[in-house]
Amino acid sequence: MPHQRPASPFRVGIGYDSHRTGAGGPLRLGGIDIPCDRHCIGHSDADVLMHSLTDALLGAIASPDIGRLFPDTAAENAGRDSVEFLQEALNRVASAGMAIGNIDAVILAQNPKLAPHIDDIRTKIAQHCGCDRSQVGLKAKTGEGVDSVGRGESIATRSIVLLVPVSGDTLPHSN
Repeated sequence: MPHQRPASPFRVGIGYDSHRTGAGGPLRLGGIDIPCDRHCIGHSDADVLMHSLTDALLGAIASPDIGRLFPDTAAENAGRDSVEFLQEALNRVASAGMAIGNIDAVILAQNPKLAPHIDDIRTKIAQHCGCDRSQVGLKAKTGEGVDSVGRGESIATRSIVLLVPVSGDTLPHSN
Protein backbone atom coordinates (compact mmCIF):
# COMPACT_ATOMS: atom_id res chain seq x y z
CA MET A 1 0.00 0.00 0.00
CA PRO A 2 1.47 3.41 -0.94
CA HIS A 3 2.45 5.76 1.85
CA GLN A 4 -0.27 8.34 2.45
CA ARG A 5 0.63 11.88 3.44
CA PRO A 6 -1.39 13.58 6.17
CA ALA A 7 -4.32 15.54 4.80
CA SER A 8 -4.04 19.31 4.64
CA PRO A 9 -6.42 21.20 6.92
CA PHE A 10 -7.19 23.51 3.96
CA ARG A 11 -9.34 22.76 0.93
CA VAL A 12 -9.35 24.54 -2.43
CA GLY A 13 -12.11 24.45 -5.04
CA ILE A 14 -12.41 25.87 -8.53
CA GLY A 15 -15.57 26.66 -10.46
CA TYR A 16 -16.39 27.68 -14.00
CA ASP A 17 -19.59 28.65 -15.77
CA SER A 18 -20.65 30.32 -19.00
CA HIS A 19 -23.98 31.29 -20.53
CA ARG A 20 -25.11 32.67 -23.85
CA THR A 21 -26.46 36.19 -23.77
CA GLY A 22 -29.67 37.47 -25.32
CA ALA A 23 -31.49 40.73 -25.89
CA GLY A 24 -33.13 42.39 -22.90
CA GLY A 25 -31.94 43.10 -19.42
CA PRO A 26 -31.06 43.45 -16.68
CA LEU A 27 -27.94 41.30 -16.38
CA ARG A 28 -27.85 39.26 -13.14
CA LEU A 29 -24.30 38.83 -11.79
CA GLY A 30 -23.26 37.94 -8.26
CA GLY A 31 -26.78 38.33 -6.94
CA ILE A 32 -27.35 41.86 -8.23
CA ASP A 33 -29.13 43.20 -11.31
CA ILE A 34 -26.93 45.34 -13.53
CA PRO A 35 -28.62 47.72 -15.98
CA CYS A 36 -27.86 46.35 -19.42
CA ASP A 37 -29.57 45.67 -22.74
CA ARG A 38 -28.51 41.97 -22.56
CA HIS A 39 -28.98 39.16 -20.07
CA CYS A 40 -27.68 35.62 -19.62
CA ILE A 41 -29.86 32.82 -20.91
CA GLY A 42 -30.32 29.74 -18.73
CA HIS A 43 -32.74 27.42 -17.01
CA SER A 44 -32.40 29.20 -13.63
CA ASP A 45 -31.72 32.93 -13.31
CA ALA A 46 -28.45 32.23 -15.23
CA ASP A 47 -26.23 34.06 -12.71
CA VAL A 48 -22.90 32.76 -14.02
CA LEU A 49 -20.92 34.15 -11.09
CA MET A 50 -23.10 32.47 -8.47
CA HIS A 51 -22.92 29.23 -10.46
CA SER A 52 -19.13 29.17 -10.65
CA LEU A 53 -18.82 30.13 -6.98
CA THR A 54 -21.27 27.37 -6.02
CA ASP A 55 -19.22 24.83 -7.96
CA ALA A 56 -15.98 26.04 -6.38
CA LEU A 57 -17.44 25.56 -2.89
CA LEU A 58 -18.82 22.14 -3.76
CA GLY A 59 -15.55 21.07 -5.36
CA ALA A 60 -13.53 22.05 -2.30
CA ILE A 61 -15.44 19.51 -0.21
CA ALA A 62 -15.63 16.88 -2.99
CA SER A 63 -19.41 17.21 -3.18
CA PRO A 64 -21.46 16.64 -6.35
CA ASP A 65 -21.42 19.66 -8.67
CA ILE A 66 -24.21 22.16 -9.30
CA GLY A 67 -25.43 20.28 -12.38
CA ARG A 68 -25.97 17.07 -10.40
CA LEU A 69 -27.57 18.83 -7.42
CA PHE A 70 -29.74 21.22 -9.47
CA PRO A 71 -30.19 19.75 -12.96
CA ASP A 72 -31.41 22.04 -15.72
CA THR A 73 -33.90 19.33 -16.66
CA ALA A 74 -35.78 19.71 -13.34
CA ALA A 75 -38.88 21.90 -13.49
CA GLU A 76 -38.32 23.18 -9.92
CA ASN A 77 -35.07 24.83 -11.06
CA ALA A 78 -36.68 26.86 -13.86
CA GLY A 79 -36.15 30.55 -13.13
CA ARG A 80 -34.75 29.68 -9.71
CA ASP A 81 -32.63 32.24 -7.83
CA SER A 82 -29.02 31.05 -7.92
CA VAL A 83 -28.55 32.29 -4.36
CA GLU A 84 -30.47 29.16 -3.35
CA PHE A 85 -27.82 27.02 -5.05
CA LEU A 86 -25.10 28.95 -3.25
CA GLN A 87 -26.88 28.51 0.08
CA GLU A 88 -26.99 24.73 -0.37
CA ALA A 89 -23.25 24.71 -1.11
CA LEU A 90 -22.59 26.85 1.99
CA ASN A 91 -24.70 24.48 4.12
CA ARG A 92 -22.61 21.55 2.87
CA VAL A 93 -19.38 23.44 3.58
CA ALA A 94 -20.54 24.15 7.15
CA SER A 95 -21.60 20.50 7.62
CA ALA A 96 -18.09 19.50 6.56
CA GLY A 97 -16.67 21.68 9.36
CA MET A 98 -15.22 24.24 6.99
CA ALA A 99 -15.53 28.00 6.47
CA ILE A 100 -14.48 30.37 3.70
CA GLY A 101 -10.91 31.61 3.97
CA ASN A 102 -11.17 33.62 0.78
CA ILE A 103 -12.81 33.77 -2.64
CA ASP A 104 -11.33 35.01 -5.88
CA ALA A 105 -13.25 35.27 -9.14
CA VAL A 106 -13.00 36.63 -12.66
CA ILE A 107 -15.94 37.69 -14.83
CA LEU A 108 -15.28 37.55 -18.58
CA ALA A 109 -17.69 39.90 -20.36
CA GLN A 110 -17.30 42.29 -23.28
CA ASN A 111 -20.28 44.37 -22.15
CA PRO A 112 -21.38 46.02 -19.97
CA LYS A 113 -18.38 47.61 -18.32
CA LEU A 114 -18.37 46.02 -14.87
CA ALA A 115 -15.84 48.16 -12.98
CA PRO A 116 -18.57 50.42 -11.51
CA HIS A 117 -20.36 47.32 -10.11
CA ILE A 118 -17.44 45.30 -8.70
CA ASP A 119 -17.66 46.62 -5.13
CA ASP A 120 -21.44 46.09 -4.99
CA ILE A 121 -21.03 42.50 -6.23
CA ARG A 122 -18.24 41.84 -3.70
CA THR A 123 -20.46 43.18 -0.91
CA LYS A 124 -23.41 41.02 -2.00
CA ILE A 125 -21.28 37.86 -2.23
CA ALA A 126 -19.77 38.53 1.20
CA GLN A 127 -23.26 38.99 2.67
CA HIS A 128 -24.51 35.73 1.18
CA CYS A 129 -21.38 33.84 2.22
CA GLY A 130 -21.24 35.23 5.76
CA CYS A 131 -17.73 36.56 5.34
CA ASP A 132 -16.06 39.96 5.17
CA ARG A 133 -15.83 41.79 1.85
CA SER A 134 -12.05 41.76 2.28
CA GLN A 135 -12.24 37.97 1.74
CA VAL A 136 -13.82 38.38 -1.70
CA GLY A 137 -11.61 39.23 -4.67
CA LEU A 138 -13.28 40.02 -8.00
CA LYS A 139 -12.02 41.13 -11.37
CA ALA A 140 -13.71 41.80 -14.70
CA LYS A 141 -12.03 41.23 -18.04
CA THR A 142 -13.21 41.78 -21.60
CA GLY A 143 -12.77 39.29 -24.39
CA GLU A 144 -10.79 41.82 -26.45
CA GLY A 145 -13.04 40.98 -29.42
CA VAL A 146 -11.98 37.31 -29.36
CA ASP A 147 -14.36 34.31 -29.22
CA SER A 148 -17.98 34.32 -28.02
CA VAL A 149 -17.13 36.49 -24.97
CA GLY A 150 -15.37 39.09 -27.09
CA ARG A 151 -18.26 39.19 -29.56
CA GLY A 152 -20.72 39.72 -26.66
CA GLU A 153 -22.45 36.38 -27.30
CA SER A 154 -21.62 34.93 -23.89
CA ILE A 155 -20.39 35.69 -20.40
CA ALA A 156 -18.11 33.35 -18.45
CA THR A 157 -16.76 33.25 -14.90
CA ARG A 158 -14.04 31.45 -13.02
CA SER A 159 -14.01 31.19 -9.23
CA ILE A 160 -11.66 29.72 -6.69
CA VAL A 161 -12.19 29.34 -2.95
CA LEU A 162 -10.00 28.46 -0.01
CA LEU A 163 -11.79 26.70 2.83
CA VAL A 164 -10.35 26.50 6.33
CA PRO A 165 -11.42 24.24 9.20
CA VAL A 166 -13.83 25.79 11.69
CA SER A 167 -12.40 23.73 14.55
CA GLY A 168 -9.44 21.41 15.03
CA ASP A 169 -10.71 19.11 12.27
CA THR A 170 -8.03 18.33 9.71
CA LEU A 171 -10.21 17.14 6.85
CA PRO A 172 -13.88 17.47 6.05
CA HIS A 173 -15.97 14.39 5.49
CA SER A 174 -16.86 13.64 1.87
CA ASN A 175 -20.47 13.95 0.77
